[in-house]
Amino acid sequence: MASTRVRRLSRDLHRQRVHARVRTRVEGTPERPRLSVYRSLGHIYAQVIDDRSGKTLVSASSVDGETKKNLKGGGNIAAAKVIGKIVADRAKAAGVKKVVFDRGGYKYHGRVKALADAAREAGLQF
Repeated sequence: MASTRVRRLSRDLHRQRVHARVRTRVEGTPERPRLSVYRSLGHIYAQVIDDRSGKTLVSASSVDGETKKNLKGGGNIAAAKVIGKIVADRAKAAGVKKVVFDRGGYKYHGRVKALADAAREAGLQF
């Protein structure tokens, strides 16, 4: 039986390969930038990116100062919902209404789904 370290490395390597494959088809444009999600064990991060210019338009994460104070933990579904709402509000303030969702190679389940649903409820379209 493989050790935990080997299994974890293999799982992350698989996620990176899936993400690289999906990124060949998903591109953020100025009209419809990419909402990219990254999750670690303790935190969740979201960015709205224009891939044509290579710039991050807005971002939010559970390690931001103001956000971190209001969260009980950064790596749970409740935190993902808060981050989804914050990134959507910041995107709307920056003039972004439509995005392409990039789940980062993760399954559309749990924290990733919670972030996406919260962003939709806050007014982002994807």
